[in-house]
Amino acid sequence: MERTQELVNLPGCKACLHGIVESVKSTAPNYQDLSTSIQLDPPVKPVISISPSGVIVEGDSVTLNCISDSNPPAEISWIKGGTIVGSGRIYNISKISSDDSGEYKCKSINEHGEKYSDTVTLNVMYPPRSVSVSISPSGVIVEGDSVTLNCISDSNPPAEISWIKGGTIVGSGRIFSISKISSNDSGEYKCKSINKHGEKYSDAVTLNVMYSPRNVSVSISPSGVIVEGDSVTLNCISDSNPPALNFSWIKGGTIVGSGRIFNISKISSDDSGEYKCKSINEHGEKYSDNVTLNVMYPPRNVSVLMSGSGVIVEGDSVTLNCISDSNPPALNFSWFKENETSAVGSGQSFSALQSGRFYCQAHNQHGSQRSDAVTVTVHHVAGGNVIMITAASGGSVFIIIFIIIIILFILKKQRNVKAEDLTVKENDLNSCVSQSVSVHDKPLSELDSANDALYASVKPKRFRGKTPESRDTEDILYATVQHHRKTETKRAEENECQYDDIRVHQPDATVR
Repeated sequence: MERTQELVNLPGCKACLHGIVESVKSTAPNYQDLSTSIQLDPPVKPVISISPSGVIVEGDSVTLNCISDSNPPAEISWIKGGTIVGSGRIYNISKISSDDSGEYKCKSINEHGEKYSDTVTLNVMYPPRSVSVSISPSGVIVEGDSVTLNCISDSNPPAEISWIKGGTIVGSGRIFSISKISSNDSGEYKCKSINKHGEKYSDAVTLNVMYSPRNVSVSISPSGVIVEGDSVTLNCISDSNPPALNFSWIKGGTIVGSGRIFNISKISSDDSGEYKCKSINEHGEKYSDNVTLNVMYPPRNVSVLMSGSGVIVEGDSVTLNCISDSNPPALNFSWFKENETSAVGSGQSFSALQSGRFYCQAHNQHGSQRSDAVTVTVHHVAGGNVIMITAASGGSVFIIIFIIIIILFILKKQRNVKAEDLTVKENDLNSCVSQSVSVHDKPLSELDSANDALYASVKPKRFRGKTPESRDTEDILYATVQHHRKTETKRAEENECQYDDIRVHQPDATVR
């Protein structure tokens, strides 16, 4: 009995002894009932052991063992977070996952009572997973905004975070902030989550930064020299987000077109000038710098311009100037006389000294053009030459000829008047030698018909008191000569009488 009691008192043997007693009673009817001497107890507080011990990594197999002392033997159940997840003294988890992480305890129960073990924690380690990026603020991002990127990662232990843009690490930490974001910050971003058990990248997210047009410029095609008749294309280049869809073309302050492309087919000199484009999107607008279309063309509207009067006196020169519209300006000029094959002069100006029809030809690297001919006529008048210039066509030829005829008539008339004045003066001097002379070059009727007829009356005067003898020998002492003109349009002084006192000295000093 003492030995039996010692066995009963051994830890964990009460349950086994109860089984032994029942066995003995069934085999030995005369065996004394010992149940009254064996103590039956409720379960003591159970203990949980974990195998394997140490770090548990996702995928491992883990065994939980609930050690409980009770008589009769207790029933065991397993609880995780308030929920029964299993029963039996042993609880096995094969290929453990992070979902199996948590606090576990076992409950030991028999008809005499129940006991719970202390909780044990299964901390399952695993590499990063479910890595993603969130953007704040959500929606449209405009240049100048502040933007925050947040890397969301599930891992045990917590992972280290790095930020990658286009293959380049641009930051670290779970939060990546960009203050005053610019278009240079646009692009694809992702974060990398890493711990000792592995690493994982998030999917890429795109930062699409909106901004108004900038770097607006105009390209010209074809490049180089533009010649009249070419087809020219202007292209408006603009950097903006979203891309500008509204373009305007301005020439000298006036809108001349729209759209990114502005075509000019068969360009002319009228299209020369400064052009710029305006690029517009919902965030703003911007103008390009001016570009200049300098359209080259051969000489045109070539004409001859006369320098000086239409009537030139002998010894002067007539200068003919060749006027031309061209781009670049013509620098090569040739002068020709009609019906002659070779040039008679060069340069923009040409001096004409002989009669003929002359024209000029202007040249630049894009072509040449000749002017209409002008006529140079040299007239010989009264021993001198008069050079007269007339145009090759038009009513102005006859007008100029008419004016020149009038001028020649006036010049001839002035010469005749001067010749008649000299004749009168000579006649007046000859008339003074006679005592009484009355000069009439022509009958009065003829004088009346002449515009410039002259007549003179000479009346001699003598001193009274002289003897007849002295009268025979003395000459005219003085005479009064009167000139009369019939023309009413002559100068006022020609209508007046002119008196000339002529004094003659005699050989005798005493006679006057």
